Amino acid sequence: MVGKISALTALFALATTSFAGNFFQNADGSFKSAIERKLEKTTIAPNSLQEPSPADTDPSLLYPEYTLAVPIDHFHNDSLYEPHSNGTFPLRYWFDATYYKSGGPVIVLQSGETDASGRLPFLQKGLLHKLAVSTHGIGVVLEHRYYGSSIPTPDFSTENLRFLTTDQALADQAYFAQNVVYKGLEHLNLTAPNVAYLAYGGSYSGAFVAFLRKLYPDVFWGAISSSGVTEAIWDYWTYFEPIRTYAQPECVSITQKVTNVIDNIFLSNNSADISELKSAFGMPNVTYNDDFASIVAAGIDSWQGKNWDPALNDPTFDEYCANITSSTLLFPSTASLNGTAKDLITKGGWGNQSSTLTTPLLNWIGWLNTNYVSGCTSTDQDSCFGTHDPANYADDSIAATWRAWPYQYCTQWGFLQTGSGVPTTQLPLVSRTNNIAYESIICNEAFDIYTPPDVDAINKYGGFGISYPRLAIVDGEWDPWRSSTPHASPFNSSAVNRTSTVEEPFILIEAAVHHWDENGLFENQTTAELPPKPVRDVQKEEIDFVGAWMDEWTHQHHWRRGLKLRNSA
Repeated sequence: MVGKISALTALFALATTSFAGNFFQNADGSFKSAIERKLEKTTIAPNSLQEPSPADTDPSLLYPEYTLAVPIDHFHNDSLYEPHSNGTFPLRYWFDATYYKSGGPVIVLQSGETDASGRLPFLQKGLLHKLAVSTHGIGVVLEHRYYGSSIPTPDFSTENLRFLTTDQALADQAYFAQNVVYKGLEHLNLTAPNVAYLAYGGSYSGAFVAFLRKLYPDVFWGAISSSGVTEAIWDYWTYFEPIRTYAQPECVSITQKVTNVIDNIFLSNNSADISELKSAFGMPNVTYNDDFASIVAAGIDSWQGKNWDPALNDPTFDEYCANITSSTLLFPSTASLNGTAKDLITKGGWGNQSSTLTTPLLNWIGWLNTNYVSGCTSTDQDSCFGTHDPANYADDSIAATWRAWPYQYCTQWGFLQTGSGVPTTQLPLVSRTNNIAYESIICNEAFDIYTPPDVDAINKYGGFGISYPRLAIVDGEWDPWRSSTPHASPFNSSAVNRTSTVEEPFILIEAAVHHWDENGLFENQTTAELPPKPVRDVQKEEIDFVGAWMDEWTHQHHWRRGLKLRNSA
């Protein structure tokens, strides 16, 4: 993370038995600063899916790490990448050929915007493993350039990040499939198009594999795009629409009303009222209103971390809702703020509902303080909760791995999750101070970028309407990223529902959040309830249609081989 952030973080213990998962803490239990949270929030793939369960065998002990030398620059005719490079870099991968039999495919899990070593559990269990078993295929976990140890340049300076585009990364994957030699299988030609290459990805990498199938159809025989964010969007206020639609209605209503209280107090520009508000939440010394509002929204922001597997699920959202919807005052320390809460609710324009909003507001304050605010031991609260200081973004060394994904969304993808974009006829779930200007601070300060990203560079592949033979679209009904997938209807009128076929599956997983089909359990861990039926059903359907795709591959290639033999006779 950012050097200044690391120096300022402090260890802290949660004061109650309520566990806030990984949303408020780093893996080592240390305090997670506002900038760390912001970087994590804007990373599409939830971190909870990167971690093996504690009881699992360490997958790094089972699967050796390999690299393939790949060109840094695939496009010497494109001025975007000037000055060009003739060099190569080591693209990292792992594979499992345990189940391979002649004629089986190579199934590549694209790792997206993360260190790919965190994806290794999928070689053991989950969809990648299931597909390898069912097709007698080879499972591969392949890293994305500029993540993990697949770094093409000596640092993460803006100049050296010029090679970090989706097009360059797609070309890496095609080059890999056409050139890789798997250790122990050197006697076999396992490159494309000699064998069927299938791609799977979730989230950013879900969109990535959809583009891969369309751009390199002769290299990748098929692809499954899970929660694939195929439509790049600059102001992504609709991120919160599935949450507003599917979360507990009372929790949504309270969140909207209290958020409106906060916004109305900010809009009043009354410094005494604003000070009273910040002090009530335990953040009197947070300078900027937008920073304060961003921290207050922590509960709503955690929805994406929900997962069907208890070992991977982040319970923060459910705990947040349970606290603010309780009719009982849960934190005795907030009792003294009863009058203040009523006063703030009145000043925020909701005085007529003071009797029903006071306890929820006090429980919100108590929950946030217990689980997060109290973890800041610095007397300078901006060092914990501020995001405006340019010094936070100055490090561009090889250690500044945080720069990769923000560079991608600042230059091409967007996805800034705002409250300001919500129509004025609707109460937002997060503050309207969370606007484009606030969410793009990192673009300004880290990369000197002040213009919107080139979303056309992404949407040229089809956006909501992307379609191709043997390209499966699989999304979660409750996913906050659904609004940028081909299943975006009804949250975006530009997306149109389709009929699902074996050739082009179009599947919406009931009550699922973010690429819930990807992870799985060992056979001895499964129960009648886990995985839940919608996940079991979709994984079976994926196995079935991939089997049909492979039947098509076998038929076509046997016919071609027969034709070659006849022509040579």
